[in-house]
Amino acid sequence: MIRSRWGVHLLFGGVLLAGVVVRGLAVLGYRPVLWFWADSFSYLSSAVDLRPLPSRPAGYSLFLWFFDSVQVVVVVQHLMGIAMAVAIYAVLLRAGLPAWGSALAAAPVLLDVHQVQLEHLMMADLLFTFLVVMAVVLLLWRPAPWAVVAGLGLLGMATVTRTLGLPLVIVAVVWLLLRRASWRAVGAGVLAAGVVIGGYATWFNAVHGSFGLGGSNVWMWSRTMTFADCRIMDPRPELAVLCPEAGPRLAAPVYIWDPKSPIVRSGAEKEELTGEFTSLAIRSQPLDFLLTGLGDALWAFEWNRRIYPSPGPQSAYVFPDSVRPFPDKVASAGRTATQLTVEYQGSSAETRIVEPYAGWLRAYQEHGYLRGPFLAAILLAGLGGMLVKLVRGRFADLTPALLPWTAAMTLTFLPPLVAAFDHRYVVPVVPLACLAAGLALARRASGDMPIAPATRAKHKARLTAG
Repeated sequence: MIRSRWGVHLLFGGVLLAGVVVRGLAVLGYRPVLWFWADSFSYLSSAVDLRPLPSRPAGYSLFLWFFDSVQVVVVVQHLMGIAMAVAIYAVLLRAGLPAWGSALAAAPVLLDVHQVQLEHLMMADLLFTFLVVMAVVLLLWRPAPWAVVAGLGLLGMATVTRTLGLPLVIVAVVWLLLRRASWRAVGAGVLAAGVVIGGYATWFNAVHGSFGLGGSNVWMWSRTMTFADCRIMDPRPELAVLCPEAGPRLAAPVYIWDPKSPIVRSGAEKEELTGEFTSLAIRSQPLDFLLTGLGDALWAFEWNRRIYPSPGPQSAYVFPDSVRPFPDKVASAGRTATQLTVEYQGSSAETRIVEPYAGWLRAYQEHGYLRGPFLAAILLAGLGGMLVKLVRGRFADLTPALLPWTAAMTLTFLPPLVAAFDHRYVVPVVPLACLAAGLALARRASGDMPIAPATRAKHKARLTAG
């Protein structure tokens, strides 16, 4: 009996073990962590100084503050990746999907080498993904008001990690209202998210003198540079200095870092001017804005990963065959990378490649990832499953998948619209897409969903009548 009960989970157990092995190779082969210059060191300096960053939310820095070892951080991040896969598997089993189907849905999170690489990278993306997935899982799992409050609170924490969490709060609230969740529970959840976001904004104001989460208009301005036509926009002379030069357009991030970029001519009023230019460009060319961003977003579904924004090896998003030693130049807050890591953990955290583990992992990464067309198929499977249930009038079985599917689509298309395409932004889409597809193809709704008592009574009456 016990053997039969646990036997159905053998496939997932095997996939889970394989995922642990891949992560073990990462920990053994790339010690202690991979760094992304210079963003990783900005987060680290914020954790050391414990102050909000002016250019981005510092929720990840608060996470780093709880530890004093880079090695411990990376192990915790790998455990977060495993936890997401287990949570997806559990939710889908509860929704009535067969064990083998639930295991397949969790497999990309466990086995995709780019997911593992994101876990091994000292960046905010893994923490953001974990908070979002766990919030969605919690909202799907329990109808209790505390779960609604905790789920929206987690999305608030995701927002102060990456600002993309804010539209996901809105998505979750609309979904809860569609599910006819208790108004009190939703209100308390919105309050919880507001306390987290508002608390961070207050901290930001205490340090930088204005309420906000951290950010810059420059990112959105660089997005507009890929389509802006100043002949259509007719900007005032002060804005005209930001117009793109004639000729082929560059990738959006290039306009930020290139010393020849028009932004160099904007002077001290850079934030004000780029914000005004961005608003004018979008109002003058709304269709170009949408088509350019959506076109870039479709790169996520190509067979081969697009090397962007410039040609060359994508060393930032793969496990490399070599790493450079920490340079002597300033990494963040007036300190070098060595100084920051020594201040954080008492010793340098310069990456060391250890063979043969690193070589085995590099061999695996040649093919061990989810290619773009398969991600598109997963998203379409989720949409198709929901449409079938809608046609059959099974709205209660349709709506669970709507939450992760809408969140996945938001994370797919919003970043290229407001900033730029980046494969690092695509990886967080995968667990949500897999969860949505599994729920859409499952036989029934996901367990005890947050449905109002009156609605639940109608479901029971309908079943009784049948």
